[in-house]
Amino acid sequence: MAATSDLESYQEREIMDADKLLYYRNLIQHEIALLSAVQAKTMTEMTVSTERLSDFVDYSSSQSERNFELKIREREHNLIAKMEESILRIDKGTYGICDDCDEEISEKRLIARPVTNLCINCKTKQEQAEKRIGKERWEAKLWEESL
Repeated sequence: MAATSDLESYQEREIMDADKLLYYRNLIQHEIALLSAVQAKTMTEMTVSTERLSDFVDYSSSQSERNFELKIREREHNLIAKMEESILRIDKGTYGICDDCDEEISEKRLIARPVTNLCINCKTKQEQAEKRIGKERWEAKLWEESL
């Protein structure tokens, strides 16, 4: 549970009341539990599998499906880490505050993406920068290939 001074920092900034913090904590913890259960089930199924494949095509297809499943589980694992970071932000009194501009993140955004740590303006700027960098890398690659 968050320290009293952390909760007071929310109240001083009028970011979020205790009921909303509890709502987000419960929502995030519920999602962690769901994802963790799916991951555990997948890992159990993968280790218990006694599937015997008769030819190379079946084996390749099975491995492809397994790799795809593992990539999904890795993304879920990363999402769980973000969720745990969000719970830590709740505990520290920084949940709902943008990491870049230190402004309040809108409730609409938090409802849509409870693990966010950026307001919509800062996230948009970040995505534009990533897109620009990606385009620059693509153009550099094309330039190198043309040499």
